[in-house]
Parts: sequence; structure tokens; C-alpha cells
Amino acid sequence: MPHLTYSIDDAIATLVLSNPPQNRIDAQMATELAEALEAIGNSDARAVLIRAEGPDFSFGGDILDWPDADVRELRTLFERYMQVFNQLERLPLPVIAAVHGLCFGGGLELALRADVIFATETARFGHPEQTLGIVTLLGGIYRVAERAGRARASEWALTSEQVPASVMAEAGVINRVVADDDLLTEATAFARKAAKGPTRAYAAHKALLRAWAVGGISAADEAMFDIAMPLFETDDVKAGLASAVNASKAGLPRPAVDFQGR
Repeated sequence: MPHLTYSIDDAIATLVLSNPPQNRIDAQMATELAEALEAIGNSDARAVLIRAEGPDFSFGGDILDWPDADVRELRTLFERYMQVFNQLERLPLPVIAAVHGLCFGGGLELALRADVIFATETARFGHPEQTLGIVTLLGGIYRVAERAGRARASEWALTSEQVPASVMAEAGVINRVVADDDLLTEATAFARKAAKGPTRAYAAHKALLRAWAVGGISAADEAMFDIAMPLFETDDVKAGLASAVNASKAGLPRPAVDFQGR
């Protein structure tokens, strides 16, 4: 049975964790995620929505085989997870996560690869790794620190507490908290809106944020024009600028542009 499925419809790629009830992340799910990302990269998708089946988003890694594996085997496994998760994070498309129930460990680290995170009011987030004596192996602690600051990231990693969605939103880790029954409606509506936007510009913004995350403002400034100037050759910018200029000359409000993602 598949542990992850995907579909592409109306320019939205939907990834579904489908290994309930806990949606544990294992080698099979990583392989299926890699295959899905390759298909998305070769498709006309302009936004990605990731969600889960069952009562919870994900409990994280499937630890059942870890005690019997040697360190080399575990390193190979975790490096594979990291590679595939980072491939999702670096997609040149807006990625939206819809989180419900419990989102722990590797599940949280997967959600953190999204650009925008929606969560239900009853969702809970956490790093259970310290209860095993290990660290957030897929970059969870520093990705939380990037969003919420070092103090919060340290506290949550050290305590393994279950953090309510409202607290995560207040700290800036997630973007929006919605009623449980409204999660898919709200997240899908956001994905549809993103899919109709200037896709190339979204990709450029993601690249600039990566430059900033690695080297700070000076690194992002250094990368700015190499990333930004090719946008002026895209059909979307040509249409957007022409529309704005024509409206300005006519003294009219700027109209919405039907961006094509090119």
C-alpha cells in the first residue's frame, strides 16, 4: 500500500500522507515523496498542497527498525530523508501545508518545509526527539529558530512539550489557525490563489529567502539582481507592467492580472 499519494489538478499538486493512523515517515514514504516531487517538477503545477489522512498529520519517523540498525545504515536513511525533504522545500513553487491532529518529529520537520502552514485549532506540534536522547535529525530545531527565534526553538526541543497551534502561530512558526472543519477549504483556497499568481516571482522570493537564511541580508543583497532581473523577461511581468502603466495613464485603478506562470 502506498504511504504517500499525489495528484495534480487545475495547476495544484496535492501530496497526501496516507499511512494512517500515525503517518509514520519511513523509507517507502521518502521514495514515494521523491517520485511525486519529480512528477510535480515535470508538470504544469503552480502550487503544492500537502495534507494527511487519518486523525493526525504525522508522528514523525518510524523508529521500529532503528535499534537493530548500525550507525552507517541510520546515517544513510536520515540523509535520504533530508535530501527529499529539502527537495520539497526548494521547489520553485508555493508550498502550503494543512496540518491537523498531532504533528511531531519528522512530521513537523516536513511541515516546516512548506512556505505557508495552515493548522486546525486542535492541532499540536512538538519535538519528541529528546525523549529518545537524540536531536531533531531533519533540521527541525533551526528551522523553528529561523521562524520563532532561538529561545523558543531551544525550549521546545528541550522539553518535547506539545505546543498548541495558537502558540505556534503567535510565535510565527505557522501562518494561520482555522476551525477544524475549515482546514482543507481554507488551505485549498489559498493554494488556488497562489496557483494563479506570478509563479516565477514566487520562486525568486523563495531563492532570496534561502540566500538570506544562509548569509543574512548582505548575502541576499548580493544575490538580488541575479535572481530578480530575469523576471523582467517573463510574460507575466511584461503583462503586469503593461497593465499597470496603461491603467496609470488612463487614470484608472490597476486591474488584476491573469498571470500564466511564464
